[in-house]
Amino acid sequence: MVLKVTKKTKVSKSKKSPIKKELAFNHFRVAIFGSARIKKGDPRYKTVNSLATKLGERGFDVVTGGGPGLMQAANSGHHSGKKKNKKNHSHSIGLNIKLPFEQHPGKHLDVYKNFDRFSNRLDTFMTLSNVVVVAPGGIGTVLEFFYTWQLIQVKHTCNMPIILLGSMYKGLIDWIKKGPLKHKLMSKDDMKNIYLATKQSEVLKIIDQLNNDHQAGKHICHNFSKYKLK
Repeated sequence: MVLKVTKKTKVSKSKKSPIKKELAFNHFRVAIFGSARIKKGDPRYKTVNSLATKLGERGFDVVTGGGPGLMQAANSGHHSGKKKNKKNHSHSIGLNIKLPFEQHPGKHLDVYKNFDRFSNRLDTFMTLSNVVVVAPGGIGTVLEFFYTWQLIQVKHTCNMPIILLGSMYKGLIDWIKKGPLKHKLMSKDDMKNIYLATKQSEVLKIIDQLNNDHQAGKHICHNFSKYKLK
């Protein structure tokens, strides 16, 4: 996997790049999926931006699709948060996708990679992430949610928490419980890693606990070998 580094990120001239160190397997990262259509001024934009700011303050990496909307909200928020501590070496990572309409990498990215296919891009999200936050979004965001959930179900990636942020997801989860789950087309165990959150504080509580366990060597989310960084 080749991740490009922006000019804002200092890279050592030695063979051991600090970027590779920061993207090491045990570094804690939060993936944030969300709509490219939600603009500044929207309460949902502000929520994601504020959440990412607090993640940056904590020294966690943030991984997004690298584009506009809520992706920009997350990357810019993270950028603001990490500036508050000079010893903070976290990164804002963007996994950009080539689309019929141009989507350029955002200006707040430290590391980014361009993809031609959604499947390869989503696999890379799984490679990098310890927890997934699904903010409000449309077809692409819902695809990312279900793809993540499927990989966890079939054990192609680790059993990471998926946090659904926003009131729009309650109806979807209710339908799943009354439909596929009720008709035994899926297992109750499949629901264990799904969390509904309407407040930023609820998301942070889950992430902080997961990171505490991660640091203590408990319940660490290790991906399967085929998803490890090369």
